[in-house]
Amino acid sequence: MEKILLDNEKSMLDIKESNIDDSKIVCASLQRVYFEDVNLEGSKIINANMTDFEIEGAQMGGAFIHNVGMPPPGHPMYNINAKQKPLRFEDCNLEGSTISRCDLSGISILDCKMDGLTINGISIEELMEVYSNR
Repeated sequence: MEKILLDNEKSMLDIKESNIDDSKIVCASLQRVYFEDVNLEGSKIINANMTDFEIEGAQMGGAFIHNVGMPPPGHPMYNINAKQKPLRFEDCNLEGSTISRCDLSGISILDCKMDGLTINGISIEELMEVYSNR
């Protein structure tokens, strides 16, 4: 396997039908990079600006998404006035997933199947039933 080193370069790569398993990209600009029909199993994205990033048609079983949002107080990039653009999830199967220790302020859930959904152990179906019967 050939190893190619691009150090402090400005290049446009056009990679097709290739195996670049175990490659590393560190401190690089990848704006507008396009991935289609790729296997990213076991890949990691760490300390990335993913503003306006889009994932479509992906298999994400076992994915672990954490520490996402604006930098917290104490972080060198922390800005008290910074606001994160809202995230959108559409047509996603999140069945059996867990969301914990997340700021869900102002979230709107529309036209979603919520069978078995609980918040802190409280059934949303039961809450909705009590609410509509009051």
